[in-house]
Order: sequence, then C-alpha cells, then structure tokens
Amino acid sequence: MGIFRRPRDMPSPPSPAIAEFWAWWGQAQPRIEAALASGGQQEFATELVEELSLRVHKINAGLQWEIGTGRNDTPTLTLTGGGGAELRGLAERWLRTAPTGTGWEFRAARQADPEMLGQKLQLADHEFDLGYVRLGMRADAGRARIHITVFHPDFLFVPEEAQLQVAYHVLDWALGEDDVARWVGEVTIATDQPADALPPGMLSAVVEQISEPFREPAWLSGEGRTPRGHPARLGVRFPLHRQDYPLCDLHVEVSVPYAHSNPDRLPVEPSASALRKFEKRLSALGDRAVLAVRQTGDGLQVFHLYADPDSGVVAELDQLTAGWSEGRAKVASVPDPGWRALAPYQP
Repeated sequence: MGIFRRPRDMPSPPSPAIAEFWAWWGQAQPRIEAALASGGQQEFATELVEELSLRVHKINAGLQWEIGTGRNDTPTLTLTGGGGAELRGLAERWLRTAPTGTGWEFRAARQADPEMLGQKLQLADHEFDLGYVRLGMRADAGRARIHITVFHPDFLFVPEEAQLQVAYHVLDWALGEDDVARWVGEVTIATDQPADALPPGMLSAVVEQISEPFREPAWLSGEGRTPRGHPARLGVRFPLHRQDYPLCDLHVEVSVPYAHSNPDRLPVEPSASALRKFEKRLSALGDRAVLAVRQTGDGLQVFHLYADPDSGVVAELDQLTAGWSEGRAKVASVPDPGWRALAPYQP
C-alpha cells in the first residue's frame, strides 16, 4: 500500500491569458456545442481538445479542464487545479470573469456527482467497476480530518498511478473537490479490504457528522519562547480552509509593538485593550482578508493574514497601522497562494 497527497503545482501570476481565454471562448463556443451535439467527428473533436488545452495551459500549465453536464442538462466547463491549493485562486479568478448568458455553467472545482459512483471508469486499458470500491475511514479530531483507505479488488493488477487516479476520482465524485481538500487527510491505497469499510456513497454522511463540530472556526492557543528566551503566546484560527477564501493569495504580516508589558514582556493594560481593539478591526475585513495567526512576545504582536491582493485591503491595513500610537507598526506582504506560511502552525 502507499500514501498519496495531491500534487503541488507552482502557480504563475494571473495574466491576460484569462481575458484571452474568454475572448476565444466567445468564438469557439458554437463549434464546441456543434461537436457535442453531433458526437463530434474524431479529427474535429481532437482539434477542439488541443485548442482548449492550449488556451487553458496559457493561463497555467498545472490547470485541468473538463466538459460535462450540470443541472437541467446544462453543459458545464470546469477549470481546476486538481485540488492543489496553489491554483485554487487562479481558477476562481477565471470563474469570476466568466461571461453570463452563454447557456453554460462554469466551475472552478469539480463538483460532487454521486451517480458516477455506480458507473465504470476506464483508465488506459483497464476498466474499474466503481461499485466494488470500499473506503476505510479514520477520524482525526485533532486535525479536523478524515484519513481514508481506498480499496478496489482490481488494485492488485494495476500500478500505483492508476490506483491513485481511481481513488481521487471516487473522492471527488463523493464529496466534490473543495470538500476533499477541506476534510480529507491522508489517502491510503489498500489491496485488502479494510475492516468496517463502507461504500463511497456513504462518505458525505460520514464527513458531515465528523466535521460538524468544526464548522465554526475557533482559536487554539499555545505558549512557547521567543528567540530571546522570553515567554510567548500563540493563537491559531482552526480549522481554516483555503477553499473558503479562494481569492486570498497574499500573505500579510502586520507587526504591532506595544508599550506596556509585564516583566515577561507580555502586554498589560492599557496595551492589552488596544491590541484587542486592533485585532477586532482585522477580524472585520470580511472575505477580503482572513486573520489566521497571532504571535505575542518581546513587546511585539504579529498578526498573519491572507488577503485578496486586488481588494485594496493592504492599503487599508497601511492606514490602520499608521494610526497605532504605541510605536511604529509595519505591514509586509508576499504572494503565497498555497498558504505555505501556515504550515508551521497547523496541528
């Protein structure tokens, strides 16, 4: 057996390629619809596939696309980063600039499709009857995750790459790509059926039950030492899901000094109240920025946020810190679409 995680693609900055894609789509849509309606002649279908892939990969080579059918038989086009956090924001920006009134539904992540769980999946020269898939599930309350073992009897006869493809197709169809990223931890492939395994159609109900206590994020607190050896306090918002803030690609660090402290150099009044008031302002930024971590010690409180770089929130933070009266507060930002800076703070 093996343990797999989603591949991590390094993102490129959003580019005019998104606008170019939609300009091309306006011209290509009639041809695509005609090919779908007729079943498509092979050469014409191949040409369209290559053309669409070229336009998508101009946006980013790590993006994937799918054409399918949505509600009321509406044709759908999905552009996705394959569950990787780094490309989620780019797909969302593509989606939010999509034209309206086209008769199509556009998506930035694969949606749940439970009907597919009873179908057959063809990968290369092997056909998998998904009715035989079984999932072992282990709740990890400390991480707000469910670790899953995926079994199919045909896994004995195919390489690990094919096993992985089956596993993630099943998980995406059972939950939808964003909920897989939110709630699924390690995915383990098994060639022997796990004890108490369930059909994948049960996964959404299990996730709903186990994730319910974590639907509203809370703050985890901890203590440690600063580099100078003084006591430090840490607060981490948990759980915090990248998929809930798809446009927040920018890591922003706000450093706020405080003038009143105890012998351990931790804040006391009136600085403690001023810091709480400052944090309340940070927490009221809505979808434009989310406060993820706060660190306190050695006369400094550092707030880590993730922000939408196009929302103007960084300029607002500059103004907010300019009004701080207990020393020179600073704002620093760096692109981090994969939220990698949070890794040291995750349980």
